[in-house]
Amino acid sequence: MTQHLDQGAPERIRSSPARTPRLRLKSQAPKYGYVDGAWWPRTDDLTRELPDLLAVLSVRLGRIDRVLFKLEEWARPPTTIIVDGWAVHLDGYRHQPANSIEVHGLNRSTITLLVVPPRSDPEDAHETMMAAAGRANTSTVNDLLAIRSRQAGHRM
Repeated sequence: MTQHLDQGAPERIRSSPARTPRLRLKSQAPKYGYVDGAWWPRTDDLTRELPDLLAVLSVRLGRIDRVLFKLEEWARPPTTIIVDGWAVHLDGYRHQPANSIEVHGLNRSTITLLVVPPRSDPEDAHETMMAAAGRANTSTVNDLLAIRSRQAGHRM
């Protein structure tokens, strides 16, 4: 059974970004592939990183209802944060695909993002994000993250 994280009272966050998230999204054309783009957070603190990301994604998704993430990849966030007076549920699962998050809007739309690890080399991170956001990209998360491994091998 998948374990759900429970961390107490909701945390309130703002709806406009304090700083622009490092994010690349595919166009809103017909969807292809496993991810809708890539996000490169600055830390592994999801509670700190989400406010800016959700402010930007709400333009596409409208009011955001839920964020799914792999439990082991993030510092322990609360189960709920408040955005513009509305609860956004943070669901950490052990079986969520690695290096990805799903952001769900109330209108049932979803954005799935590749998560580039925070401590990634900037050049590698940029290349991976651009590949993930390519309009016809159909690569898996593992394939996209392998770009970083191939590049690191070429630099040695």
